[in-house]
Amino acid sequence: MKLNSKLTLFITLSKLAIVLLFVLTLPYLIGRIARTYTDYYLQQQKEKVLDVVARNGVESYLQGEASYGSYTMLKEEYISLEPVEEGFTLDTIYTDERIIEQDTLNYRVLTHVFPAGNGSYLMEVGKTIETIDQYNRPLQRIATYVLLGLILITLVVDLFYTRFLLKPLDEIIRTKISNRKFPFNENSEPVNTSTSDFQFLDRSLISLMQQIHEAFEKEREFTANASHELMTPIGILQNKIENLMGEPEVTELVQDRLIGMQRTLNRLKRIVHSLLLISRIDNDQFSKKDTVYVTELFGDVLDEISHRLSEKEIRLSINLSDQIILQNINRDLLFQMFYNLLNNAIRYNKTEGKISISDRLNADGNYEIAIADTGIGIPEDEISTIFNRFKKANNSEDGAGYGLGLSIVKSISEYHHIAIRIESELSGGTIFTMIFPSDLLKGL
Repeated sequence: MKLNSKLTLFITLSKLAIVLLFVLTLPYLIGRIARTYTDYYLQQQKEKVLDVVARNGVESYLQGEASYGSYTMLKEEYISLEPVEEGFTLDTIYTDERIIEQDTLNYRVLTHVFPAGNGSYLMEVGKTIETIDQYNRPLQRIATYVLLGLILITLVVDLFYTRFLLKPLDEIIRTKISNRKFPFNENSEPVNTSTSDFQFLDRSLISLMQQIHEAFEKEREFTANASHELMTPIGILQNKIENLMGEPEVTELVQDRLIGMQRTLNRLKRIVHSLLLISRIDNDQFSKKDTVYVTELFGDVLDEISHRLSEKEIRLSINLSDQIILQNINRDLLFQMFYNLLNNAIRYNKTEGKISISDRLNADGNYEIAIADTGIGIPEDEISTIFNRFKKANNSEDGAGYGLGLSIVKSISEYHHIAIRIESELSGGTIFTMIFPSDLLKGL
């Protein structure tokens, strides 16, 4: 999952968690607020009563009676005054039951003792709990709506800000990683961002790619130069050996040894030619402007390698569409690629074995060519390394598997953006599948 998606998911879930927590605690919070407001309201009522008593005297309430009691029509509130003994003090707020006109009601009651006239009086101011609670549900609903609105607004703001904040990272991934191909020939432009972490990451990636490019260029230059320089002494040695072999006084034993040296030089010459070919491919020294029928290309390859099939009595079956045309390719390189694959399929095959060549268009619209043999197969732990240069084949029948043939195949396939899929089983054969992108197909 992408970082942007993870942050979006986290922000959304955290907001939902806040909403859930608030909804669960809302009744308690609203109840506390309502009771706090009720207590404040009762205090205000007490102050009003005390103010009236201070201005008009307690008789303004008692009116000749020993005590005073009054309540609203719906019995939601009441006020009572009763004389108490001298020295009695009480000032508190609590919840209690009161019986008014034979109705038992729960009240939030404020009690206060104050002096007035020649005595002290106990004042009670009450408000029913039902009156307090009747505001809880509307308040909860209003608070929930407000919270949901705020959560939605902050969620949208957070998502937009997260996308804005991570935009430089997306650009770094897109320009420095996703769309870059080894060996990073293109110059990289720094990403415009004010975030120091992204700036450091961007500079580090640019520096790393430059170092890789420089090291790769040095390796390619060394390979090309070394290969060119090796050809001169190899040619000189070959001429000297040929001249020695033509001398009449050379014995038969020396002739045999000279022939062995000649074979070794020829093998060295093939290795140098292979290295030169890989170096030229890596340096983009081949054009990709050719167009060729697949059947025609394989016909030329088989003309070149058919004698090898006869030597090992290998049966070959070909099932290729004669309508497939490849474009924007280098014909000679593709010839070399398929030649090497068929050469390996013959070399590591069994006597009187089979090789089949088939093609198809896959579901993605790409073109596949599969070369299957009934050979000795490749161990599973070696499949990932068979394209390495100078990877000697442990199961080669002639000990000559130096890995450059498949290294050339890999270089040519990467040069044309051709993917390779390998399926192999020990003693059960190997299938090399070359997957051509659809843009290399003409008219399809």
